[in-house]
Amino acid sequence: MSRIMLMRVALALSLLVNLGGLGAIGWRTLQPGAAGHAVDFPGLARYLGLDEAQRRNWSEAEAGFLERFRAGARQIHARRDRLIDAIFAPTPDMQAIEAERAAIAQLQDEQQKLVIEQLLRERQLLDVDQRARLRELLRQQPIGPARVEELHQDR
Repeated sequence: MSRIMLMRVALALSLLVNLGGLGAIGWRTLQPGAAGHAVDFPGLARYLGLDEAQRRNWSEAEAGFLERFRAGARQIHARRDRLIDAIFAPTPDMQAIEAERAAIAQLQDEQQKLVIEQLLRERQLLDVDQRARLRELLRQQPIGPARVEELHQDR
């Protein structure tokens, strides 16, 4: 494999790692009951202490977001699979690899924007103390080594 090809493959894998990290953080944060490590996490609404009006607004804001987030995640997963297949084809096609990498980068950017827009909407529904709790909860989400790194560690 030429040096340029190797660098492109490394870039593609790097993007996959970043995407995986972002997806894991976003998914864990937004899934009911999965935001904390404990099995008994009460869900974001109870954890944040939302009142009834806030719960209604939260649910309305969340419904469309989760649908769009999941659809984007499915697209990213499909593109990732095509990228991996292109990398490991008998004769790698660098144009196909680059096309999939670019598509993943675009979808990843859209997912990041979607998450940020949702957090800004949710922020508006919360009081100062609730915002502080959500901010700290998001900061506590594990990042750790990416799955690609774990696969390459010699144990």
